[in-house]
Amino acid sequence: MADRGPHGRTERRSSGELESEVLAALWSTEHPLTPAEIQAEIGGDLAYNTVHTILRRLYDKGLVLREVDGRRGAYRPAKNAAELTADAMHEALDRGPDPIAALQQFVTGLSPEEERALRELLTRGLTGGVV
Repeated sequence: MADRGPHGRTERRSSGELESEVLAALWSTEHPLTPAEIQAEIGGDLAYNTVHTILRRLYDKGLVLREVDGRRGAYRPAKNAAELTADAMHEALDRGPDPIAALQQFVTGLSPEEERALRELLTRGLTGGVV
């Protein structure tokens, strides 16, 4: 759970980093995972209780779903990575005073490949194609 910092001290990962690692483990498979399976997938010295705490936080946020089989629970993501990213983008636009200016700023930072993909998606969406 901890890495060595520049001064040899142990540095802890933030809960946000751990949540991202747990979600990545869940997105990497088609079936629900138990806390022990997630712990093994993430590797390192992450304690089982830490994994369980992160899963509880993700569940409380509505980001994972829990499936119970007897006493054993397994988790799966409530949304895929693209859906979660799109939700975060919408929330960011809703927070700002000028969403159009934010979109303009966002678009100027796109790579040529991302810009082409966005143009294609917008064209298909405007002409009735499925996006």
